[in-house]
Amino acid sequence: MFSRSCEYALQSILYICLHSQEGKAIGLKEISTSQQVPLHFLSKILQQLVKGKVLNSMKGPNGGFTLNVPPDKLKLIKVVEIIDGLDIFSRCGIGLKQCSDKTPCPIHFEYGVVKERIKQLLTEKSLAELCNDVNKGLSIVNYN
Repeated sequence: MFSRSCEYALQSILYICLHSQEGKAIGLKEISTSQQVPLHFLSKILQQLVKGKVLNSMKGPNGGFTLNVPPDKLKLIKVVEIIDGLDIFSRCGIGLKQCSDKTPCPIHFEYGVVKERIKQLLTEKSLAELCNDVNKGLSIVNYN
């Protein structure tokens, strides 16, 4: 459902939240290496998050990225909106342009329920909740 860019954006902010200490910036290379994402590709994604005011970017030897929004205030839907846009929740599940409630595709109504549930989850879930679950061992992330 989400683009690869959006997946990397979500993984990156989670990594930054889990690894930053007292405002210490996390370097682009560190994030890129941990996620095994090409540096240039990740740089463009993170700059979108800076432009969207989710991250701060600092240059220099101690530069890198920090969260611009407290993790408990940052809902995952904001990252999805910045990277993929919210129209992903109104697109047809199999890509038909003419799909609608009046002219539904074969999965239109069932997929609509799933899309709405995912949108609700992303709207309610904060970055802090994800980090807390990882820190408590309730969920995992596979970073190198």
